[in-house]
Amino acid sequence: MAASIGHVRSSSLPSSIHPLVASVEEQLSRLKASQDTSSSISCGLGGLKELYERVDDLVHLPLTQQALCHEQLEDVLEGSFRLLDVCGTTIDVFSRMRESVQVVESSLRRRSSGESGLANEVRAFMVTRNELNKMICQCFKSLKGMDRKCKSTVLDKDSEMVAVFSMLKEAEEISLAVFDSLLSFLSLPKPRSKLTALLHSKRASSGEVEANEAQKVDAELGLMKSGKDIKLVQVQKVLKGLEAFQSTIKETEEELECVFRRLLKTRVSLLNILNR
Repeated sequence: MAASIGHVRSSSLPSSIHPLVASVEEQLSRLKASQDTSSSISCGLGGLKELYERVDDLVHLPLTQQALCHEQLEDVLEGSFRLLDVCGTTIDVFSRMRESVQVVESSLRRRSSGESGLANEVRAFMVTRNELNKMICQCFKSLKGMDRKCKSTVLDKDSEMVAVFSMLKEAEEISLAVFDSLLSFLSLPKPRSKLTALLHSKRASSGEVEANEAQKVDAELGLMKSGKDIKLVQVQKVLKGLEAFQSTIKETEEELECVFRRLLKTRVSLLNILNR
């Protein structure tokens, strides 16, 4: 989807604002900047956790409860449901990927180098990898639709109302972009022509392109799958990559679960306001 982080706001914040409102605005700007410049998948999740800590506090302010009308609360609640859904799906994708990596890693540790069963184990992992990629592609389609809904929100001209409501909508938009980045990290690259693949290989070898952990593991396992005589040094190299990949996945899972809890807490707070 390659989600972009635009601005939902149609007017600037009032010159005299609550410190917490300014704090949320600052964190939104920081998150946007990190999405534009950082290649770390954990950076965005850490920023989201901090963002929704501040957003939940913002939701409890009398200013927020007075500024948001019933229709706007329902709009923000609909957005919070979308975020919980995509966050839960992303957790599931990372969990299933971790389990698949564990299986192939255990198989490689058990089997000796050169044993034909190694290639079979790698092929089994690739099958699961492709199944997960189909799931990720479906997620991208859903994210694209969610992003359109978020951007289509029409805001009134009341500056105070816009200041609060637009920040909540921008938090939703930037969250979708973070989840898009996370899923992109695990997605398989689209098939290239032979010429494009060759150019990509040359650029990677010259340092112009840095493959992420998932891509490196895919490349090493791909060589192992097609190789007839698998050497011990090759197995050890793949195992090292799998260990690093699994560690990244596990850390991301934990961060995602924290974000999910933050999102859920904010949704409950919004529901409480709506039901008063």
